Amino acid sequence: MKRIGMLLAAAALSAPSAAFAAIGCTLSNPAEDLRYLFPEMTSYKEDLKELPRMKNGAELFGALKDRLGSDLDPIYETYETPYTLYSVYKGREKVGVVHGVNVPGKGGVIQVFLSTDPKTAAIRRFFFQRLESPAAKALRDKTFRIRFEGLTLADFYKHDYYVKTQPGAGGDKVAAIPAPTLDANGLPDYEATLRGVRKSLILLDFFVYGRRFEPFFEKARAAGAAKENP
Repeated sequence: MKRIGMLLAAAALSAPSAAFAAIGCTLSNPAEDLRYLFPEMTSYKEDLKELPRMKNGAELFGALKDRLGSDLDPIYETYETPYTLYSVYKGREKVGVVHGVNVPGKGGVIQVFLSTDPKTAAIRRFFFQRLESPAAKALRDKTFRIRFEGLTLADFYKHDYYVKTQPGAGGDKVAAIPAPTLDANGLPDYEATLRGVRKSLILLDFFVYGRRFEPFFEKARAAGAAKENP
């Protein structure tokens, strides 16, 4: 996986022109990076998603906050933040969808990228393009990142459900991922990483996969409401 680190080296973010300028997340070298991820690639397409230009953009922005379960960052997660999707093709067949997000970390912005299966929406590859952190070595370690492969957004929503109803349940695939051994300095970036993976999956569900995982979110939300109001 060292090759990933070389190909997807940290890229300097463009400085915002104003205090509240939106900052997106794009691959440093799409043609080279995508070909490494998909050796069979014959072409790719970039698709820019901007919530203010979408008919239901305001609703999606509120839904993102609800599904992340936390406040949105005023720099990297504004309503104006653009999102770039990369659709990868082999001939006419779409073989992958790649998407990255910025999340604030202890040592600076963290850029989390996911490569997903266009049919199942499952994670094929999870990697960092930018990660300046005291926990960088542990978080980049293949044995940690590979545990996310095969997961879908449904698994994160199921995790929310299990936390509320059956903590430690065997079916909780997210909870089953061993956390790296980190000290207090590294823990915030581990938590930011998990948030980044979840955030990217939510946005992919909005933009690409037709919100197919909404029933799992609704079930988790209902479980939470039942626990708060028994």
